[in-house]
Amino acid sequence: MGRQALVQGLQEVDKLKTQVQDVHVPLEVFDYIDQGRNPQLYTKDCIEKALAKNEQVKGKIDAYRKFKAHLLVELNTVFPNELSKYRAIRGDERALT
Repeated sequence: MGRQALVQGLQEVDKLKTQVQDVHVPLEVFDYIDQGRNPQLYTKDCIEKALAKNEQVKGKIDAYRKFKAHLLVELNTVFPNELSKYRAIRGDERALT
């Protein structure tokens, strides 16, 4: 009876194989399994890494925005006419803040 159940189970797996043919599993998941870790931790770790990288990029974007604002203020002080022309070309007539 045990063999029959095993055979039926394997037949069922064989029938279902077409539903999972295009599933790609990152090799790192197998590393987690080999290390005795829960493979779901791989997803958690990936999300945490992505969030950390997102924070880094967000910090860089904020720094560039501040730099741009400071640069525009300084350029307006040194080259007011040229900056006025530049802003007109760009369609940005807002006052400098």
